Amino acid sequence: MDGLILPLLLMLVVALPLILSTRKQKRLMAEQQEMQNALSEGDRVMTTSGLYATVADASDDTTIDLEIAEGVVTTWLRQGVRERIVPTTEADEADEVDADEAGDTAEPVETAQDDTTAKATASADDATGAQVAAPLEHGKK
Repeated sequence: MDGLILPLLLMLVVALPLILSTRKQKRLMAEQQEMQNALSEGDRVMTTSGLYATVADASDDTTIDLEIAEGVVTTWLRQGVRERIVPTTEADEADEVDADEAGDTAEPVETAQDDTTAKATASADDATGAQVAAPLEHGKK
């Protein structure tokens, strides 16, 4: 009996991850199939080859017509659609801008420079709003 425990544990350690990964893969495939079957006219999609297009006709079970440019419609297998592209709204873009601005609160880092290698310039705004570079004065020893 003791001689069977080690092989059974070894088989369990090997088989359990295989079973779990198979279940995850099946779930992902089912979600992909569901998305492909739910496509309707006017949806923005990306194909497996990276082509962005708009669904022109989704009435066939196996194929789908995609408009890749104004007046250019091509026929693809439904399995060729990788994902549906959700358009961003103005509210989403405003949230992204606010998040970017919140991240820019860090103080600028000053670096120590040797007098012989100091070549710093300062920028100042002139009356027209353009950036103008002005040299800094160097300290004397």
